Amino acid sequence: MLDQGDTARFVRVALSRASTATEAVTEAVAQVDRRATCFVMAFVPDHLDREVLASELDRQMGGVPVFGCTTAGQITPEGYETGALMLIAFPRRYFRCASMFIDHLRDFPMQELSQKIDRIKTQFQRTAGWRRFGLVLCDGVSKAEDLLASTLQLCLGEIPIYGGSAGDGLQFQETFVLYGGQFHSGAALVLLVETALDFTGVGFDHFLPTETLMVVTNAIPEERVVLELNGAPAALEYSRKIGVAVDQLSPEVFAENPVLVRQNAKFHVRAIHSVEADHGLSFMGAIDDGLILTLGTGTEIINALDTGLDLRGPMGQRPDFILGFDCILRKLEFTQKGMLDDVSAMFRKHNVLGFNTYGEQHCGVHVNQTFVGIAFFEHTPEDLH
Repeated sequence: MLDQGDTARFVRVALSRASTATEAVTEAVAQVDRRATCFVMAFVPDHLDREVLASELDRQMGGVPVFGCTTAGQITPEGYETGALMLIAFPRRYFRCASMFIDHLRDFPMQELSQKIDRIKTQFQRTAGWRRFGLVLCDGVSKAEDLLASTLQLCLGEIPIYGGSAGDGLQFQETFVLYGGQFHSGAALVLLVETALDFTGVGFDHFLPTETLMVVTNAIPEERVVLELNGAPAALEYSRKIGVAVDQLSPEVFAENPVLVRQNAKFHVRAIHSVEADHGLSFMGAIDDGLILTLGTGTEIINALDTGLDLRGPMGQRPDFILGFDCILRKLEFTQKGMLDDVSAMFRKHNVLGFNTYGEQHCGVHVNQTFVGIAFFEHTPEDLH
């Protein structure tokens, strides 16, 4: 087993594995220095009562803003977990933030979104020597993440944006973001974060394109459903291409046999969610008629993960921690292959903290079956003191 990395010094991680919301919040909040905290991110397991948890967090944090979401699993200092309430407290010494809430995500006017971002950028005064990035958490079953991610990046310009789609375990039914002391479905929250630390974004998967292509010949784009591939019923054609019977298709099979979309000379996974009626395929990202899908093949997982997380700061230093958004389909594949312990050990080695998502946002692109993260590094001492 790999040695565990150093504990993060520039954020505070609070954990509880209690079975009730009140106990979990009380135990976790007791580990947070509220007076030193600018804001908290909360990654929530699916077994805790949301209403009680939101109310208790709001009450016990005593005015410290708490932002978060329901998840498909957490990445704690121990690695992958499913039943832990995790709070990450971002101290005022190194972080500032402004927040924006978007309700009715599927119907939200993008022009209004642009205006709200412009107001935040104007009102949120810059701190000399500090850098900015955007964080987005959104409803993972809204089918609006693609437009949201691209619009946010267009509005934020040179400010990079990263994030993840909320989950609800493996149910794929209803997901929530936490804002203003309440959980909201069909919504998103955006944080404009300013930090004294150096940081860099990262996004990678472990797939390479093959020569097997499929063209979307009939689709319902607004529902992310493909009815036909190569002129044949979508599920039947996909099954034929991967050599698996259609009645054996499952999330695990989809995770091991992804389809890729080429965008800006780079391939991204466009994950399949499920088989629909009449052998249609439901996707977790944007699809349209005429889209070319390339079947992907996996590379060696642990080496790809170690390489992707082996980041260095401006002075050659390792990250203090990596805030990670890791697709649930990756975890399903790792589970299928008996690799959860190995992956968790790799996360410990590189100090990854975060959650399992229903999709990831990386610099304006909504992706699937991908690890997206932000690595934070200690700045030069003269700038910190």
